Amino acid sequence: MSRIGKQPVKVPKDVKIVLHDNALNVEGPGGKISRTFHPEICITFNPDNGQILVKRSSDEKFYKALHGLTRSIVASMIKGVTTGYSKNLEIVGLGYTAKVQGKDLVLSVGYTHPNRLAIPDGIKVEIKNPTNPVRLTVSGVDKQIVGQFSAEIRRTKPPEPYKGMGIKYENEVIRRKAGKALTSGGA
Repeated sequence: MSRIGKQPVKVPKDVKIVLHDNALNVEGPGGKISRTFHPEICITFNPDNGQILVKRSSDEKFYKALHGLTRSIVASMIKGVTTGYSKNLEIVGLGYTAKVQGKDLVLSVGYTHPNRLAIPDGIKVEIKNPTNPVRLTVSGVDKQIVGQFSAEIRRTKPPEPYKGMGIKYENEVIRRKAGKALTSGGA
């Protein structure tokens, strides 16, 4: 059996689970998430001991992988509605700014026009430090959407290796390159 897939997922008391066929609805203090899973994977919820079990129908390689994946997604859904997920980003560069205008994130990162990114539903963007380096936090209930939107923000202006200017994750290490060396003498 899958080492990850056979572990039960513990459900806290303040989380409400609704399971219909292979559609799982999870609602907690942080919000709610719904997801439909593969029909060959069986998800069962035991309200007496507050655990969700994931089982597979076959021992083929595809179903073994799907077994562990499904269990991880269910655990992420429960963590999302209880504590939530967040990603911290830094915008490094002279004159680079970020601001939230309505449902858009406006990034001014050295291009002729500011870039506008539509903030997805269920995602909250908070700007912690408006000066250089600009620090912003992307948070939400769904781990996949938080990661995807953070990647879209970073893709706007990836950090360059010479001065490190651009958008990077908070603890991301940028491999720096030396600039052109000045040599004395001539040819």
